[in-house]
Amino acid sequence: MRVLVDASALPENRGGVGRYVDELVARLPDLGIDTHVAAQPRDRSRFAASVGAASVHVVPAWAERPPLRLAWEQSGLPLMVRSVAPDVVHSPHYTLPLVSTIGRHPKNVVTLHDATFFSDPGLHLGAKARFFRGWTAVSGRLADALIAPSDATRDEVARHTRTDASRIAVVPHGVDHFRFRPPRADEVAELRQWLGLSPDQTYVAFLGTLEPRKNVPALVRAFGRVGITLAEPPVLVLAGGKGWDDAIEPAVAELSDRLRVLRPGFVPDGLVPALLGGAEVVAYPAHGEGFGLPVLEAMACGAAVLTTDRLSLSEVGGDAVRYARSPDATDLADALTGLLADPAERRRLGGAGLARSARYTWDATARGHVDVFERVLAR
Repeated sequence: MRVLVDASALPENRGGVGRYVDELVARLPDLGIDTHVAAQPRDRSRFAASVGAASVHVVPAWAERPPLRLAWEQSGLPLMVRSVAPDVVHSPHYTLPLVSTIGRHPKNVVTLHDATFFSDPGLHLGAKARFFRGWTAVSGRLADALIAPSDATRDEVARHTRTDASRIAVVPHGVDHFRFRPPRADEVAELRQWLGLSPDQTYVAFLGTLEPRKNVPALVRAFGRVGITLAEPPVLVLAGGKGWDDAIEPAVAELSDRLRVLRPGFVPDGLVPALLGGAEVVAYPAHGEGFGLPVLEAMACGAAVLTTDRLSLSEVGGDAVRYARSPDATDLADALTGLLADPAERRRLGGAGLARSARYTWDATARGHVDVFERVLAR
């Protein structure tokens, strides 16, 4: 079977979707798939390491910006399909080429990652929600098969687009257990030094893009309510890309002078396990997620995780994380207070999360995709 994966939409700084595509492409060849990749020029060597240089097909340099990339997808990708002649074209980011019948007609499989474009459109920047709602509906009509990372995403997509849920295969994401693992004491010490923390300073960690969907202002306000009650409050570390949530600064400005918030930006890969595993609590109070990869990765580092039960997050966390009653600051503060006051419960959650995370592997994710490809070709 020959599969062409369109990885041209991936940004240079990989988020969850980028890690999903990278891990999938790395594993398909080992499952007997003749794997080809459409990639941005900067990603040529990354994918060549997995599939070989001859199987990486570079898109024009002008197609890096999203609007131009979409134009290339609709015009240049069909020509690439004719040249590569795949059995399956996998579009891993909502959209697919509308004209894909030039020459040989492959099967089209599309991954739909998230349903918050429908459930919480106001949490997305500008016209992004309208764009992805429209493309989700188009892909639901035109693709030969659809993949979602969770039952919640499948059900929400089916409900909002009237797509038959049986056409949406649920294939959960995995976690890189070599990278995301309980850190050693020396790694946590290095992380503290990098953050500028003293060796015994405790901290609560958030890791992710600072965007409205992540609900960071509510976390800051919850931290403020909890911190002022403690003789030795932890530091709040908000790590990750700057994003576009303009409500964070006002929330931080309201905090007591006794409380400290660090925003280190992107954390080096080698320090991420220490950031997560070394925290008293990893807080991820999102309004909803299509899968919840940050929660899974924190669990794999042995962290005590505080999150919400919105959309897919409870599918991933099960009984191995603590859920706030709602994403509101008051409920987050209640849950955070309980965890900070209970070291035994934090240890229990850390062990339970580590055990539960072992169920999720990228190898299983890749096998699930191959099953979908085989089923769609058998029709």
